[in-house]
Amino acid sequence: MTGIIARYHSWLDLPDLEPVTLGEGMTPLIGWGHWGQSDIFLKLEGSNPTGSFKDRGMTVAVSVARHQGAEAVICASTGNTAASAAAYAARAGMLALVVMPDGQVAEQKILQSRVHGAILVSLDGNFDHALAEVRRAAAQNSKLALVNSVNPWRLRGQETGAYEVVDALGHAPAALVLPVGNAGNISAYFHGFRRYQHGVPQMFGIQAAGASAMVQGRDIDEPHTIATAIRIGKPASRHLAEEAVTQSRGAFLGVSDEEILLAQKELAHGGVFAEPASATAYAGLKRLREQNRLPAGPVVVVLTGNGLKDATTPLSWATSRQYRVCAEEIDGLFAKVLDEAESHVAH
Repeated sequence: MTGIIARYHSWLDLPDLEPVTLGEGMTPLIGWGHWGQSDIFLKLEGSNPTGSFKDRGMTVAVSVARHQGAEAVICASTGNTAASAAAYAARAGMLALVVMPDGQVAEQKILQSRVHGAILVSLDGNFDHALAEVRRAAAQNSKLALVNSVNPWRLRGQETGAYEVVDALGHAPAALVLPVGNAGNISAYFHGFRRYQHGVPQMFGIQAAGASAMVQGRDIDEPHTIATAIRIGKPASRHLAEEAVTQSRGAFLGVSDEEILLAQKELAHGGVFAEPASATAYAGLKRLREQNRLPAGPVVVVLTGNGLKDATTPLSWATSRQYRVCAEEIDGLFAKVLDEAESHVAH
């Protein structure tokens, strides 16, 4: 059997249960070059079954929920949690109830939830309002399992990302850079490294400037950023994230939407298409390099979601050329492109 529960069962402290799995985990860790004394690696979490890191936590949360007798799962979401919850609930034969802030979720993520049969609720308000409502609903009904990252089983599953990084490198990296929205993932990685006992990296949590509650040290009532997956003003796991950064001698950094788009473009031109929230982490990596804060040794950047999660935002910079030709003209066009390719390689 594939999936993180089968692979890391002894580390997850799970009861004896039947896993609800889609074969999540074992995502690529690719080399991205040498930046001074730092060796840069990208962890491509967009390779998970529903296209984001959420699947690591969802397989555990839904497995436990079914084992404990829940009949449905519920979550608030800016998109990725919804898609993952819908898919894993469908796999488990359960219903998924998803509450999303109205008009603030990429259409591709809404479609993912719909095709898996989730019941969708658009709420007038932001993510923080949605989370408050689903927490209240789950507290009032024992048959309804809350699968946001306030569920500790979600975070236990997400710890396996740290296990995989250690397994790939043979030890913990010198630093880990990842985006921060609701702040659960950075604490999951921190506890994963600590639990796995192969060293703990410096943890750098990167936020969009318009939704940078951790950077500013205060809640933000109306967060704004093109990186919708991390457009959260009141991180539910704030205290856990602060612990991770403080104890690892890391930091929180904010980057602008302009930096995020440039980072997304740079990644794409290197063959990696990541959604804006993931590009936020790469923008933070570049900021750390500018500030001479990257440690020597391996530095891992967690790219949390696939670029196809948001197919609209990249249109602002994606300017690939297109030609319309007749059959008589196509050989001439091929020759022109090959000449350009030769010149490109020469430089």
